[in-house]
This record gives sequence, C-alpha cells and structure tokens, in this order.
Amino acid sequence: MLTNVSAFFSLYLATLVMVMGTGLFNTYLGLRLAGENVSEVWVGALIAVYYLGLVFGARVSHRAISAVGHIRVYAASAAIGTALVLAQALTADLWLWLAFRFGVGVAMVAQLMVLESWLNEQADNRNRGSVFALYMVFSGLGTVLGQISLTGFSTMNEGPLVLVAICSVLALVPVALTRRLHPAAPQPAPLMPRYYLRRVPMSLATVLGSGMMSGAFYGLAPVYAISQGVSSGQAAIFVAVAVGAGLFAQAPIGWLADRVDRASIIRALTLGLVLFSLPLWGWWHPPYYVLLGMACLFGIVLFPLYPVGVAFANDNVDPDMRVGLSALVLMVYGIGACIGPILVGALMHSAGTGMFFLFMSLCAALLVFYVRPEAVSGEHLSDDAPTQYVAMQETPVPTVVAELDPRVEHTDPT
Repeated sequence: MLTNVSAFFSLYLATLVMVMGTGLFNTYLGLRLAGENVSEVWVGALIAVYYLGLVFGARVSHRAISAVGHIRVYAASAAIGTALVLAQALTADLWLWLAFRFGVGVAMVAQLMVLESWLNEQADNRNRGSVFALYMVFSGLGTVLGQISLTGFSTMNEGPLVLVAICSVLALVPVALTRRLHPAAPQPAPLMPRYYLRRVPMSLATVLGSGMMSGAFYGLAPVYAISQGVSSGQAAIFVAVAVGAGLFAQAPIGWLADRVDRASIIRALTLGLVLFSLPLWGWWHPPYYVLLGMACLFGIVLFPLYPVGVAFANDNVDPDMRVGLSALVLMVYGIGACIGPILVGALMHSAGTGMFFLFMSLCAALLVFYVRPEAVSGEHLSDDAPTQYVAMQETPVPTVVAELDPRVEHTDPT
C-alpha cells in the first residue's frame, strides 16, 4: 500500500488539492445563497448545471486528450476553471453564475479524466484495486478538508472563492513536476446504451438514484442544515461528517458486497436511507449533535450505494463491454445529479426544507421495490461474474474510475 502511495503520490496529491477546492465550492454556494435568502430553486439549478457540465465535458475532454495529450488538457482545464471561479467573485448575477458553473464542470471532468486514465494505464491487474482505493481515499479526504476549511470563514463573501482558485492553481504543481511516464492518448470505442439497458436495468437505476440523491445532498444539505438553526460553519461540518462517514464505510461494505449478492446489499442500503431520513422530514428540530449523528448514519448508507451499483453492473456484462458500460454509468450518474438538485430545490421552495429528506426517502424507497435479487436470472450473468468491488466515494465530482476510463464514442450501432 505504501509503495503505491509513493509511486503515484503526485497524482494523489493533485487529486486531494483539486477536490478540496471543489468540495468547498459546492457547500459555499449553498451557504452563501441561503444567507442571502435566495430561492432553493437557484441553489439546485447551480448544482445541476455543474453536473451537466460534467456530462458534456466527458465527450469534449476525450477528444481534446486524444488531440493534444493529457498534461496539456489538464493544464488548460485548471487555468479555465480558476478563471471562472475568480470571475464569479466579480459579479452577483446568478445567470452568469450558471454559465460559470457549467464551465467549471467541463473543466473539472477533464482534469479527472486525465488523472484517472493516467492511473488506470500505469496500474496493472496486481495492484489496480489498491491503486484506485487509495485514489478514492485521497479524493474523500479532499472533500472533508474542503468542508473543514470553510469553517475558517466567518462570512460567506468572496474569500472562499479565492481559496478555491488557490486550490485549482496548486493542483497543477504535482502534475507539472511529476516524473511519471506520460500516458498514451485514448482510442475511441463504441457505446451501446440499449444493450446495457436490457442487460443491467437495476444497476443503472441504482446509479441514477444515487446521482439524484448525492447531487441534491452536496448542493442542498447545507441549506437544510441552516434551516435547522445552525451556523455556516456547523453546516459545513454537517456535510463533512456525512462524507467522512461514507468514506470509512466503503471498506466494510465493499468487503460485504464481495461475499453477499450485490442486489441484497443495494436493498439494505436503500432501506437504511428510508429509515434514517424519516426523523428529518421536518417533524422536529433535533439538537446539533443529534443532527451530526443522523448525518453520519445517512452518509454510511448513501455514499457506498454508487460503487456497489457499479460493481453490480460489471457483474452482469461481458468483459469486452465494460469500457462502454463505464461511460454510460458516468452519463447516467450525471443525469441523475442534474435532476436531483432541481427537483429538491423546487420542493424545498414550495413546501419547506423538510422536503429535502422526504425526497431522499422517496428515491430510496423506489430502489427498494425495484432492485430485487430474485429478478437477476442466470441469462443476465456473464461467465466471469462477480467482479471485484473497488471502493469509490461519490464526491461532488462523479468519478470516471479505473478501467471505467471513458475512451468512448457516443454512438449506438444497434
């Protein structure tokens, strides 16, 4: 494990610094707009357009990497992202913020594609699992550090945006100075969505639901926390506790998911989401430390849902179809992360902040009823299933992970 940290330290460090800025940014938006009494619909829209940029940017970035190489695309994307963050500090026009957030999403997914395809190419079958598990640890740690750093700001003015820009620039340094061999440019492969929709519908539903709930959580959980009477710093800690708990839950749930059928694990996680959301529907205002405890339980069952869903999908497709599956998973997650914040923002604006966790319960309940172990018949299982679970945390940026390298043309030959 320590050997892998040393071998890939520059890429891990770049990930940590970059995701620290991203995690800070998403929570900052919710806290600032809530403090200015801006509608939850706007908060949801700003988070949704960011994820829309991620989906759109995956295709654009793939072409750019193929044309000019990984390091040039990474440097250009970091520069564009930094400029857009600083531009947001110059204006309070929310329509312009939408455009800036979309651009940041495009830039961010380009940087992630560079880092993850780089790791994927230079890892091998003997160490790929541990290499990417460490990658997710550094990514999760960056998210938590972003939330904690936000507690150092007494007011949600332009100060946090400057820190985000600093993180974006500093994330350039490890990649620019790395001694690692430059990865080869990706080659396109076909994507066949109808094949995957027929083959792994429950897995894709899990990924979609996970995207909807996670996108809504990162954007609107701070708004919910503020409505419970806590300070901005305490709201950031609320998010950090949930993310940190989800990170620590990856290993034990991953161990269990390799020994129990994954459909049952998904049902257990989603049932936990339903139950842990019930006390937070707005019936009562729990004390702050009770709220943190609920956030911890919620993170434990929410954030492992995505990697278990991805592993469940890979169990049930043939090996030569897994690259295309990875791109489709990214798209489905991004679509969910676009839809979730908009729906939750509208519900919170019209019916109160308690609708935040009511929405979570409804999404999870649908998955409880839809994902059924008995519905996975032999004809949907490939010969080499199951595949090994690799811990992945849902960060504000949905990962383009491992052999999930999106070397994909978005065409459907079927």
